[in-house]
Amino acid sequence: MKYTLPLFLMSFVILYSCKETENKNTSEKQLPNIVIIYTDDLGFGDISANGAKHINTPNIDLLASSGLRFTNGYASSATCTPSRYALLTGEYPWKNKKAKILPGTAPLLIKKNQMTIPKMLKSKGYHTGIVGKWHLGLGNGNVDWNKKITPSPNEVGFDYSYIMAATQDRVPTVYIKNGNVVNLDSTDPIEVNYEHNYPGQPTGADNPELLSMKWHTGHKNTIVNGIPRIGFMKGGEAAKWNDTEMADHFLNKAQNYVRKHKDKPFFLYYAMQQPHVPRTPHPRFKGKSGLGPRGDVILEADWCIGEFIKTLNTEGVLENTLIVFSSDNGPVLNDGYYDDAVEKLGDHTPWGPFRGGKYSLFEAGTHVPFITSWKGTIQPGVSDALVCQMDLISSLAKLVDSNIKIGDSEQLLSTFLGNSTKGRTDLIIEATTRTALRHKNWVMIPPYEGEAVIESVNIEIGNANTYQLYDLDKDKGQQSNLATTEKDKLQELIKIFEDKRGNDYNNIELIELK
Repeated sequence: MKYTLPLFLMSFVILYSCKETENKNTSEKQLPNIVIIYTDDLGFGDISANGAKHINTPNIDLLASSGLRFTNGYASSATCTPSRYALLTGEYPWKNKKAKILPGTAPLLIKKNQMTIPKMLKSKGYHTGIVGKWHLGLGNGNVDWNKKITPSPNEVGFDYSYIMAATQDRVPTVYIKNGNVVNLDSTDPIEVNYEHNYPGQPTGADNPELLSMKWHTGHKNTIVNGIPRIGFMKGGEAAKWNDTEMADHFLNKAQNYVRKHKDKPFFLYYAMQQPHVPRTPHPRFKGKSGLGPRGDVILEADWCIGEFIKTLNTEGVLENTLIVFSSDNGPVLNDGYYDDAVEKLGDHTPWGPFRGGKYSLFEAGTHVPFITSWKGTIQPGVSDALVCQMDLISSLAKLVDSNIKIGDSEQLLSTFLGNSTKGRTDLIIEATTRTALRHKNWVMIPPYEGEAVIESVNIEIGNANTYQLYDLDKDKGQQSNLATTEKDKLQELIKIFEDKRGNDYNNIELIELK
């Protein structure tokens, strides 16, 4: 005899089942989407929200005016790869000796079993994506670009990846989607080498007549689209990107990602290439800033951000999306090409009130634009709390009720949401493997041998033969070294630094900048 549930009991089961589904759907909807917009070499003073008067960034300013603008927001490092490593893992990059500026052929820097922001969010039901610059290595050190590349971002937490392998000025100059080179022609295989050129391949050093952009330092190898790059590449003609269309290309991929995944909580790491060299603005922006190509690509990046936010709004997810905006390190003008960045700078100050820039232990190297925005949740304001991009993983874990613990990442969710003014007390900052200490309002830089200024980029990098001590409350520009007059404070900071960093911080391998 077939058994049938009583009608009233069946109704209860159906109602309970529907309620469970409703609760699950409600729970998923309550999880906010998370977007990190990460610019490349953008200085604290490059946005009008931070006081820039000679360049206008209305869309970044809108993020700032509708959210929380941090006056003491830091990248972990004054160069790109280490900062990106710290952002995604929550780990100080100086703890990983391989976390340096990587060539395009470097193996994956993040371990496959290492916790990352996307991996943590995936465990809570998020779909995760990256669009843009990667520069954290691919494969195991011997990549065949003509086959599926693994490991890649997809093996460290990203469900979807659409990237460039390294930087716009390095080979290979191709897009990679989920481990596969886009538009690859199997009859024209790609070969990449950072040591030796291929027979018959023109270079910037040997064929200046083929160049549309003149190289200054280091960028003298394979020519793609009239631009000489770092490293040598052969083949892959159909797969090579168009430099002037890159910003539009990545924007389109980011917008499509939102459209496709808007019905489920998503995390998107939108890693923009501007204003890193080579600066190749779309014709719509060429000459618009009056500051040369560097200014033009900042305007282009700002426009892209505005269009991306419009997409969030149009797709109905803006009010349920936490946006974090920042930069991987401070500014640099001439960074390998002659492109009028110096000649047309005028009165613009990309470094803001600070000293130094990219590659520097002085403030402008790591003290970067930092904004959090969440329409209807974060109240507009300005925060002086000391925060670092490295703190995002622990703070986002708190947001989504994850119990992961990352030792170097401080949980500052209330601070990022504007509900607290409490930030870090200490932060070790890094520049090309050298480290220094930010403690409250003080900065202590240990003595380091080597040049004080990198002449090729005209930036003071913080090296000196004595300790340096600065009070940022009174001296943002770090002009007055107090090491000899504030001896007790200096000794206090040296002890804090050595307790955290160890006492072998001078025993480092200084990297060569190209």
